Amino acid sequence: MMLQWWLVAGIVLSTACADLLQSHGMRRGGASWKVPFSFVFMAVSFFCFTQLLRIADLSFAVPATAASFVLETFLAKVALKERVTQRRWTGALLVAAGVALLSH
Repeated sequence: MMLQWWLVAGIVLSTACADLLQSHGMRRGGASWKVPFSFVFMAVSFFCFTQLLRIADLSFAVPATAASFVLETFLAKVALKERVTQRRWTGALLVAAGVALLSH
């Protein structure tokens, strides 16, 4: 059971890192080292997801990994200096509530 949550954390963190690097790199014209480096994080995310599917149901794995939306919304605001509206924060919090429901 604990391994499931470690894998979910690996997926969430690596997905958020990949998306952050891609977004930042593409804003710089795509020639940055960040875009190719994001592929490493995508590979880690994919590996963790395949391992999660070995020990958990798909009905758990997909919704639990949606927690990456919450982290990515936060990182968009803090790291990328994006304007995140109240509506987007509400959506991210609803996703977080859904993930919390899965943990019980």
